[in-house]
Amino acid sequence: MIEKQIVKTDKAPKALGPYSVGILVGSFIFASGQLGLDPQTGEIVQGGVEAETIQALSNIRSVLEAADSGLDRVIKTTVFLRDMADFAKMNAVYGSFFKDNFPARSTVQVAALPKAGAVEIEVIALA
Repeated sequence: MIEKQIVKTDKAPKALGPYSVGILVGSFIFASGQLGLDPQTGEIVQGGVEAETIQALSNIRSVLEAADSGLDRVIKTTVFLRDMADFAKMNAVYGSFFKDNFPARSTVQVAALPKAGAVEIEVIALA
């Protein structure tokens, strides 16, 4: 029987509800969506979608590192944008975090995100 382990870290924001920031199951890590929240204040960082994307991916990196993985082990991402007009700006920042061996990705526009965020990113990675 495969067991699940909850991934915990103080280097990423705490969950905003009854969920875990990450779950390790077998060889996979499922990281919950991360907003551009500052882990210290719990507030959205200032600077628009670019700054929020940097922070969201930094938070994801922290979750993955807490599970002894990293961004280079990401196999699938899902990006949620409040406004698809922000796609190019998000994509430029995203490309600075994923430089080669790119993960599969879906990007969708949503009506709203928690804390009025501009972007939320979730990933599946190899442990």
